[in-house]
Amino acid sequence: MQKNEQLNLTITALSHEGNGIARHNGMAIFIPNTAPGDEVEAKILKTHPNYAYARLESIIKPSPDRVQNDCPAYPRCGGCTLRHLSYRAELAAKENWVHENLARIGKLTPRWDSITSSPIQGRYRNKAQYPVRLVNDKIRAGFFAPRSHTLIPVEDCRLQPAFFADLTREITAFCEEHSIPAYDEGSHSGLLRQICIRCAESSSQTLVCLVLNGRDFPLADTLVKRLKPLCPGPLSFHININRERTNAIFGKKTRHLFGPPAIEDTLCGLKIRLSPQSFYQVNRQAAELLYGTVLEYAAPNGRETLLDLYCGAGAIGLSMASKVKSVIGVEIFPEAVLDAEENARVNGIDNARFLTAAAAQAAGQLRKWGVRPDIALIDPPRKGLDAETIEQIIAILPPRIVYISCNSATLARDAAQLAQKGYKATKGRVVDLFPRTAHVECVLELVLSDR
Repeated sequence: MQKNEQLNLTITALSHEGNGIARHNGMAIFIPNTAPGDEVEAKILKTHPNYAYARLESIIKPSPDRVQNDCPAYPRCGGCTLRHLSYRAELAAKENWVHENLARIGKLTPRWDSITSSPIQGRYRNKAQYPVRLVNDKIRAGFFAPRSHTLIPVEDCRLQPAFFADLTREITAFCEEHSIPAYDEGSHSGLLRQICIRCAESSSQTLVCLVLNGRDFPLADTLVKRLKPLCPGPLSFHININRERTNAIFGKKTRHLFGPPAIEDTLCGLKIRLSPQSFYQVNRQAAELLYGTVLEYAAPNGRETLLDLYCGAGAIGLSMASKVKSVIGVEIFPEAVLDAEENARVNGIDNARFLTAAAAQAAGQLRKWGVRPDIALIDPPRKGLDAETIEQIIAILPPRIVYISCNSATLARDAAQLAQKGYKATKGRVVDLFPRTAHVECVLELVLSDR
């Protein structure tokens, strides 16, 4: 097989990144934007000893699972890698990925409950983060192309509420009018790096945070007056200062400038306060179904101490506070802990307390307090747990762990390590919080075996 060679191929499977997989002379060929069952013409772009990457040139015969794309930015922006698949086929692929990872990486075979689909597949995201760059001499907002920092301007992302597009257009137009420069990574110059927007579905409140390579945004009050009519409800406006040469979106300092200091949503019957950097599931309706599974797997009887690691704004633990004796939430970001404490207060929850600490440090603190949790909820970032955190969890030995993960590969790795310490993966469920993308959430119950 040679670079630039053109082949007629049949797609037989889908990779975990959402690429179609074909085989030629025993070699796997990964082809983006294809579906199992597609017969395609593809051009080889890169070869390796055991696999190759190719570009889709044409579809000879479409798969029965292929659907018409409705987004002009697809597939250049790289977000909706599964937008060409029917939702039924997407769910089947995601369920297979998770089951396969647990079996192959973790050597684990829990009982699998049926996948939970998202109630809505479009316009479901309540948060978006748009890089801002100069494109063809115009200030544009959009998303980076896959594996690059090349900005693909996106007028209206079909995953976000439609008014997000109105806000980004107004902000970039304002910058053009007032000669406020977009950030340039190469020279580390320019002012506006990112436009971050989040909305509260239940209250119609909107939060806008501009991430700046500087300390102030010129004429901010004038911009706010132009943004207010575009929002369905009250506007909370902030700036974040990030002057570092970094891929991290936010810097360490955020300033609230106008409107309410935070916005408030309702999740599982709770009022949830959200500031610019609060962790909150982007798909509220599917998140309620996810938390229902967490509660089912935790199976509290009202007498337990619940440990909520990586608690963010406290949503999961607080949603279960009435079902347990006490909740201890742990989060490394102080702003999120303040949100969690406020969320407990406004909801009249007095059996929850929160600790600002890394997960590993928190487990050590619990040992000092002489507290052994009965149930541990673990919801780490995509990289999963580090070795120290696993050791600290083992030291306090909660009888039941409910692990929530957006990366089934790291979940499988971590669950395998916990299995070596006596935890059995008993049951799991895939929950689709991110339709049209290659991301998916899952929940796994781990029970400490008798010794």
